[in-house]
Amino acid sequence: MTKKVLVFGMTENPGGVESVIMNYYRNIDIKRVHFDFLCNSYEPIAYEDELTSNGSKCFHFVARSKNPIKYHKELKTFFKKHADEYSAIWVNVCSLANIDYLKLAKKYGISKRIIHSHNSENMDSKLRGKLHEYNKKRLWKYATDFWACSEEAAKWFYDEKLLKKVVIIKNAIDINRVSFDEKKRQHYREKINAKDRFVIGNVGRLHFQKNQSFLIDIFNDYLKEDPTAICILIGDGEDKHKLINKVKQYGIEDRVLFLGVQNDIQGWLSAMDLFLFPSVFEGFGLAALEAQGNGVPVLASKDVMPYELKINDNFHFFGLGYSANSWAQKISEIKKNVDRIASDQIKHNFTNSGYEIKVEAQKLEDFFIN
Repeated sequence: MTKKVLVFGMTENPGGVESVIMNYYRNIDIKRVHFDFLCNSYEPIAYEDELTSNGSKCFHFVARSKNPIKYHKELKTFFKKHADEYSAIWVNVCSLANIDYLKLAKKYGISKRIIHSHNSENMDSKLRGKLHEYNKKRLWKYATDFWACSEEAAKWFYDEKLLKKVVIIKNAIDINRVSFDEKKRQHYREKINAKDRFVIGNVGRLHFQKNQSFLIDIFNDYLKEDPTAICILIGDGEDKHKLINKVKQYGIEDRVLFLGVQNDIQGWLSAMDLFLFPSVFEGFGLAALEAQGNGVPVLASKDVMPYELKINDNFHFFGLGYSANSWAQKISEIKKNVDRIASDQIKHNFTNSGYEIKVEAQKLEDFFIN
């Protein structure tokens, strides 16, 4: 008999949490475990066409922030009508500011109620930060299972009583979906007129958490070493206009390309010569893991990402306490001494470290079945 699981955590933006969910979704036997999705927006979520073509349903609701009364009414009606169809609910969030899904799942009889932490610090307003702390103390009443993407994400999400119950669910990936592709490399490099130039890239929401403002400072200093270099920023977000203005102030508009949300991450990673990831906090840092799946050298902020994120030898940590110029010097050093990692070595590294999706997806599938 197929087990049905209700999943919350997908948004319109194809970001890190969405990628984690999709990596597992694509590698679980959907004849054994069927996923449906709760979406707090009337707009289509990322990958919705793929989900519905596989038989999954996407149930859309108004966001609580837009219309609280309508939101509560729609949500309650849904759970009252459909809760008995599901053996589990899997809630993927970056904050505990809203645990309504768990509360209603308990009230209407979903026996397995999983909360999954995907971040290690508050990335929202002070009010949502206070709600997070308030709900942290009550979480044990509503959830039955406590998951996190890393130890850091667990420590921020759960109080000491719950920490011993936390299960780390690795942000495993399908390395074949991001592996290096020489043809795509040439195609995208020609597209941005970077045939023989050094390309520094970043993939992520344009948001203070991802620290693209400092990245632009670093790149501006690096241009003194290599005036022909190009920087590509893939993603969208609330900091976009601020970042564009900063680039204009530096007068490097022809060197920094804002490419928006892109579907072919494999191709753009292949086009890069260095993946720069100076985030100020991360639950894990899936984008840097995907970059390693492609083999491109990575330079990431030290004491921010969990150390287990380092899978390949060409992954480098560097402290945010250092100046932009020091980061630029580090890039020059990496450029001289580090190459891409070969695909057979990547496969070996990912399998040994437990970040190969097929193995981890089987564990998740067994959990939902048993």
